[in-house]
Amino acid sequence: MDARLISFTALTVFLACDTLTAAENTVLVEHAESSTAFKFARIQSPRRNDAASKAAFTLVDGRRDANGGDLNVLNDGLLPAEEDQPSANFFFRAGTPGGRISADLGALTSVVAVHSYSWHPGARGPQVYSLYGASGTNAGFVAAPTRPADPTACGWELIAKVDTREAANPPGGQYAVSVTNQTSLLGCFRYLLWDIQPTDKNDPFGNTFYSEIDVISSHPAPEPEAAATLPDPALHRRVVQTAGDCEVVIDTFETPDLTEWSDAKLAPMVKEWYPKIVAMLPSEGFSAPKRVSINIRKDMDGVAATGGTRINCSANWMRRELKGEAVGAVFHELVHVVQQYGRARRTNPSATSTPGWVVEGIPDYIRWYLFEPESHGAEISPRNIERARYDASYRISANFLNWVVTNHDKNLVLKLNTAAREGNYREALWSEWTGQSVQQLGEKWKASLPK
Repeated sequence: MDARLISFTALTVFLACDTLTAAENTVLVEHAESSTAFKFARIQSPRRNDAASKAAFTLVDGRRDANGGDLNVLNDGLLPAEEDQPSANFFFRAGTPGGRISADLGALTSVVAVHSYSWHPGARGPQVYSLYGASGTNAGFVAAPTRPADPTACGWELIAKVDTREAANPPGGQYAVSVTNQTSLLGCFRYLLWDIQPTDKNDPFGNTFYSEIDVISSHPAPEPEAAATLPDPALHRRVVQTAGDCEVVIDTFETPDLTEWSDAKLAPMVKEWYPKIVAMLPSEGFSAPKRVSINIRKDMDGVAATGGTRINCSANWMRRELKGEAVGAVFHELVHVVQQYGRARRTNPSATSTPGWVVEGIPDYIRWYLFEPESHGAEISPRNIERARYDASYRISANFLNWVVTNHDKNLVLKLNTAAREGNYREALWSEWTGQSVQQLGEKWKASLPK
């Protein structure tokens, strides 16, 4: 764990409820490796009865990401149990430039410190924002200044600017920020405003996962530490250690009836095949995630979905497919974890977009032709031949990829994966690798299906 101290001279801030003077405020940042503890050397852990616990948080500007939690996760005293747990964090919608959040403390409050906490394995870990405060009694006060309005022209005082990004270190992990004044109060405020920026404006997935916000007053009530959102993980959470020092957590806490099946069927597959998938899809300078979570959710619709290193599975669908496709569906999502095509947006400023049929076709190719070929799950029936398209995605595209691998380039999937991961996919690559365009290959593949 390391910490770095950043000082900055704020604009005029309140030192006492009846005084107004200039002061130097301090921003202390601590960055820790991923852990469920939220423990830091110099910044206290999140609290449950701080001045923000009963505050009314409002989305002033920007759009909440529907995959994340509501604003109440910022002051509910509950913490994420894992590094990639969207529902336990508030974050702005992917592809948007952040936004503004305000908090009404309910009354004028002597504020000693403002703390913010975040946790994510990648670019959504660091914090970038400007913090403002207001009493709400001054002339011209605007309670909800939307962008591009300058809050300082709307009755707000700038308290601090926060930027926890570190060029020399990877962005993942837990971050704690403490805004204080070394000699006095931060000020007397009823309202606080956070103008939040993404960590990377070129990365649509650069909006920070904010886990908790604490406001420490000069007369605080007893403050028990915030609790993790999940109870004892040993009950229905299994940690699978695989080759290569990888750890996969399988969580059936919401669906304990599936724990036994998970132990008997899912965990052995993960232990054997996750390192195999990693070995199948290498590329220069790439290291596959060392920690993955698989969560079987009781209220989830659909089948399964992957975000970063977190796989969510629909319990209702899994129950229907325990003797059918349940294990294979999770296998498909494990391939997505290894693909990590989103990294190109952070490492390649000229990254191109990879077609969805390639993104989904590769996992189904590996699933149906390497993991469970005996199931013949990607075969195309005679009645469906006329409608078959090489870019139809999933198992149809998997069938096409297998045909190209068999007849033209045995390393095609490896090459496709590398190009997609590095943000260099383009259709011309098919001609470079096989001497034919993807459309020409698609026509020959379709013509071969009746045979």
